[in-house]
Amino acid sequence: MTGFFASSILLIMSYRDYITTEPNKRGGKPCVRGLRITVYEVLEYLASEMTEQEILEDFPDLTRDDLKACLAYAADRERRMMTPPMIA
Repeated sequence: MTGFFASSILLIMSYRDYITTEPNKRGGKPCVRGLRITVYEVLEYLASEMTEQEILEDFPDLTRDDLKACLAYAADRERRMMTPPMIA
């Protein structure tokens, strides 16, 4: 497999290297690499039309891979939460 789909699958499998959950940090919310920056915050910044560059400038501890890991985490979580439609 090559191209976009291969890299997407690889990222979904490897976001766990970037996203951590610690009970005593940020209320146990998923954070980026043990930092006090939550996945939710990163997604909120992206949704508010901040560019990757703006986020990386405002949060120098973050990397482009961190941002991609947040998106992959959200996509994986959404996929796992989907309920198949009921067939009548």
